[in-house]
Amino acid sequence: MEHFLSRVPKNSGMAFVIVQHLDPTRKGIMPELLQRTTSMKVIQVKDRIKVEPDRVYVIPPNKDMSILHGILHLLEPVSPRGLRLPIDFFLRSLAQDQQEHSIGVILSGMGSDGTLGLRAIKEKAGVVLVQDPATAKFDGMPRSAIDSGLADIVAPVDELPARILAYLKRTPLVHTSELALEEKTESALEKAIILLRAHTGHDFSLYKKNTFYRRIERRMGIHQIDKIAAYIRYLQENSQELDLLFKELLIGVTNFFRDGSPWEQLRESVIPELLASRMDGHALRAWVPGCSTGEEAYSLAIVFKEAMEALKPPKKFKLNVFATDLDKDAIDKARQGVYPANIAADVSPSRLKRFFAKVEHGYRVRTEIREMVVFAPQSLILDPPFTKLDILSCRNLLIYLAPEMQKKLMPLFHYSLSPGGILLLGSAETVGGFTDLFASLGGKTRLFRRTESAARTEPIDFPPTFAPTLPRGTAAHPEMKTPTSLQSLADQLVLELYSLPAVLVNDKGDVLYVSGRTGKYLEPAAGKANWNIFVMARAGLRYELTSAFEKVLRQEGAVSLKGLRIENSGGEHFANITLHRLENPEPLRGLVMIVFADVAASLETKVRGRSRKGSGRSARLTELEQKHQQVCMELQTTREEMQSSQEELRSTNEEMQSTNEELQSTNEELMTSKEEMQSLNEELQTVNAELQVRVDELSRSNNDMKNLLNSTDIATLFLDGDLKVRRFTTQATKIIKLIAGDVGRPITDLASDLLYPELTADAQEVLRKLGFVEKPVNARDGRWFTVRIMPYRTLDDRIDGVVITFADITVAKTLEAQLREKHDLLEKHVEEQSKKAEHSKDKVGAKTAGRKRGSDGAEKR
Repeated sequence: MEHFLSRVPKNSGMAFVIVQHLDPTRKGIMPELLQRTTSMKVIQVKDRIKVEPDRVYVIPPNKDMSILHGILHLLEPVSPRGLRLPIDFFLRSLAQDQQEHSIGVILSGMGSDGTLGLRAIKEKAGVVLVQDPATAKFDGMPRSAIDSGLADIVAPVDELPARILAYLKRTPLVHTSELALEEKTESALEKAIILLRAHTGHDFSLYKKNTFYRRIERRMGIHQIDKIAAYIRYLQENSQELDLLFKELLIGVTNFFRDGSPWEQLRESVIPELLASRMDGHALRAWVPGCSTGEEAYSLAIVFKEAMEALKPPKKFKLNVFATDLDKDAIDKARQGVYPANIAADVSPSRLKRFFAKVEHGYRVRTEIREMVVFAPQSLILDPPFTKLDILSCRNLLIYLAPEMQKKLMPLFHYSLSPGGILLLGSAETVGGFTDLFASLGGKTRLFRRTESAARTEPIDFPPTFAPTLPRGTAAHPEMKTPTSLQSLADQLVLELYSLPAVLVNDKGDVLYVSGRTGKYLEPAAGKANWNIFVMARAGLRYELTSAFEKVLRQEGAVSLKGLRIENSGGEHFANITLHRLENPEPLRGLVMIVFADVAASLETKVRGRSRKGSGRSARLTELEQKHQQVCMELQTTREEMQSSQEELRSTNEEMQSTNEELQSTNEELMTSKEEMQSLNEELQTVNAELQVRVDELSRSNNDMKNLLNSTDIATLFLDGDLKVRRFTTQATKIIKLIAGDVGRPITDLASDLLYPELTADAQEVLRKLGFVEKPVNARDGRWFTVRIMPYRTLDDRIDGVVITFADITVAKTLEAQLREKHDLLEKHVEEQSKKAEHSKDKVGAKTAGRKRGSDGAEKR
């Protein structure tokens, strides 16, 4: 907040309201802290304080705050601590109060508080700015706003004030009159519609022009573009901006149980009455066009579930909700059925517990409700509607469409609903002048029941015909060029004098071109000019021509009518009529050519005529009988065609229902599979990361072991349980002829310099007794080694082979031999010395004895 406010210049003319998650038990010192960083006056809000420019207003602890007519109001919080959503609460009231002038800014914070409030701001054409999550200490709230697709501008907090000022520098034209708006921007708006239609395939020409322009102007403000022509150029150069404008026009703003009173009326009275008129086990059908992210459709399913459970005596009904929208991304989110935790502001705790499951970042609609709803992309003005509906909920969609479009949709809704079906509209929408098609259910809620109207005979326009069309007879078909050459003039004269009269009509019977004199067959009707051939046909032609025209549109080839009696002011005459559905040339494909030819009356007709002269009453009776017979035949034909059509429609309807059920099942299976795959993918990523760590550890361990073994300079050989080579050190290759390809070969197949034929037997003995063997062994080249054979013991205390080490003791053996030689020499020398000593001792003894004997003799002497 300090970074943000310090970047706001003096006298900006803006007022800032700060809403935070505060400890309700502590006194707030936020105003004092923020006052140090801004020249604007920082005020802690008191009840009924008026918002003034160049002020900062801070919410006090343990309060909810709202705004009405520019005055801030404080309310005691109702929700317990931890479930409060003060940011959503204030932003919603801001959107209602300031409309398109509201600006919402989301900064660092945890959770998803603020997301629902931003939706309300977007609905009112306000602007949303979000701190870049990478610069936020807590990125929960910024990411929630961005993931919901509501952010117009995402930037670091230091840049946000400048972006707001740049947006406000442009003067909005929302107060411009409709007429002035059209005069100034009609061409630019049409170009934008053309670019959107080419990029997305959707036609926005039937949207309200003021709404369309406000959305464009909003995008211009975000990009700081002053002229609409420059923005059109920007659209041409940036396909991404076309996507953003498309999302902007869809206005995907909704929430659970919006405007609560209609839902209560549905649950308490409307749906129970509807179920009472249906057979037990009946499958009800509902359609929610413009469903956005699915809250409306799920709300309807929940209310239906509650109403059905409250039935006494209990009955079993099924509800299929078809939810459609233009926005495929919104449809994907709706199918997942996962919503942020702040839906608790719109959904009661009992409903949360009953129909939602708590997930990591919010709530998910339970399977029993999701199975009732089928989501699909659909255009209300381009694609066929759903039919035989019991409930149709089209809320807050009509207000964005032009009045002529609304007038076309109401009869279509009437056609889609079954007798007694329910129409639910938004709080600002009505059925207009179609009170003969829908009857209000009373109260302030926009709930209507379908009624049967016999007064209305206008045909229903279906979606493919909604788009504006060119005037009849202009630009739809090639124009007749004025002939200029003599040959053209002669050909035209021949056609006029000698060719049969004919007319060219479209598939609705509107006359596009007339050739020859057709006055004997066609006559303009009195009143407003009407160039439809069925209106202009003279008496005697209308019924037969209508039947033949419908027939020629259904089948290939021509249809002929012979001997038709045509009445006019000059009497009566007879004619043959031939109808051709044109396939060539290409510009005339689908049109119908009707050719008239006069014929003489048949003998039967002449006799009938004379009989009429003789007996007027009998002739009149005969004529009536013929007409009656003709009407009966036409009626029989019509009945057969209707029965055939009904059977086809019934079969098609059953196939469509079966297909819809299969698609719903397949869709749910695919979504489940997708979720399982995503979960599995996350698990695999985790396992992969763990395995990568293990691989790195193993690589380090291998390197450590290799360096350790090499540093000991001891030849080591690892054998598996079958005494096959598993691993060996470099020093071992100097004793046993080993190469890298010898791994896996038995030790008995390898050549060795050792004179140790018992090596295999000793290794097997070690595996059997789990002891160890150690003995010195000499080699052929005179080297000596201490061979030590030990069991190979794994970390889980399992014996899996043997380890053989070869310690070079050649030096020790050489020294031992030398020492033995020296020892032998010393022993020999000692023996010699001992012999000499003994010999010397004998001599000394002999002398001593001689002296003794001499001394004894002297004594005697």
